[in-house]
Amino acid sequence: MKLGAKIAIGICAGIVGLAAIGVGTIYGVWFNEINSIASIKEVIPAHNENKAGPVYEMSVKGDYYFDDFLAEGGASSDQELIDFIIKNITKGVIPIKMNAPEIGCSSFTVVDENNNNLFGRNYDFSTTTSMILHTNPGNGRHASISSVDLQFLGINGEMTSLIQKATALAAAYAPLDGMNDAGVACGIYMSYQGPEDNVTSTNQNSDKPDLTSTTMLRMILDYADSVDEAVELVKQYDFHDSANTSFHYMIADKSGKSAILEWVDKTDSTDIDGTTRELKVYYNDDDSVVGEDEGRDNFQYITNFIVTPNYYENDSDKKGLDRYNFIKESINPDGNNSEGKYSKEEALNLLKTLGRRSWDKEHGLSDSNSITVWSSLYDLDNLSVTRVSNEEFDNPESVFTFSLK
Repeated sequence: MKLGAKIAIGICAGIVGLAAIGVGTIYGVWFNEINSIASIKEVIPAHNENKAGPVYEMSVKGDYYFDDFLAEGGASSDQELIDFIIKNITKGVIPIKMNAPEIGCSSFTVVDENNNNLFGRNYDFSTTTSMILHTNPGNGRHASISSVDLQFLGINGEMTSLIQKATALAAAYAPLDGMNDAGVACGIYMSYQGPEDNVTSTNQNSDKPDLTSTTMLRMILDYADSVDEAVELVKQYDFHDSANTSFHYMIADKSGKSAILEWVDKTDSTDIDGTTRELKVYYNDDDSVVGEDEGRDNFQYITNFIVTPNYYENDSDKKGLDRYNFIKESINPDGNNSEGKYSKEEALNLLKTLGRRSWDKEHGLSDSNSITVWSSLYDLDNLSVTRVSNEEFDNPESVFTFSLK
């Protein structure tokens, strides 16, 4: 049985049971969930000529129980996360399934002509349904805007039923990039760790509480005031990659500081035990160990390979190295732009050029991540984001600007 059907059965059963108590009680118990569902709207329909999936927007009401999630020790697996969501958000729905397909992405940080710190991100996959998510949980936690691939929750195509909209309530626990109202942005990227494409998941197992891939990003958005604070938060948890894959992160803040976070052990060909991996952090102002250019440049960039030095035997094993080098050479082509001065227009054009439809065609490439589902340019000083769907930079109906002010 699919995720949506399972959620619908559970919700319907719960509502029927509550009906005996009264409509007022039903609304009281489901107040935030009902209002979150009511906020869902389609902002861009699917259109096959560009292999573009639909885009939705939702404002999550209430605090979505994330304080409780952390207080209970988080989750060390997708199933533990699902169990928590079922218990708290869907009030007892039958267990569900979360999927994390292989994705390819890229990000960079730059500083525009007005000294605003920018964080750019492309999310590469195949045709899928995405969501722009607004949260404002209060109680000392930050408001944020983030992007979610609803296929992770089993939602494909148009959301036409209450079943699918109820499923989307779990989106708060599945962001892939976002920014909070403290000017902290974060993205998650596949790292493809393990020998000969046999990806090994990180699965730390100490006495620390636990977080999965997307819940770690949610924690950063909800609680971090800076890159340094985000890193300190991350250090307090054991990390568990979702769905038998592996990820690394990039975080940036409005001070201009950024960091790449990854969990590694030994070399790619021997990194086959996810329990032995340790967190490595490389800051933009102290990453000379990564490489000579990285040490020179104050801006930072990431794609889909581990940047830890001496991890790979050959550059051919580094997925996304071509895009990584292109970002570096676009921002600082002659070595005289180590500060990463780059206008917003240039940053958007770089995201456009990196878009997989055009990139793969230009370079004669073909893989499963053949589409850039969204491009986001976060202005960390002005707390605004320009979001472009499906590489349609020249279509005003596919370009949105949001503000957290």
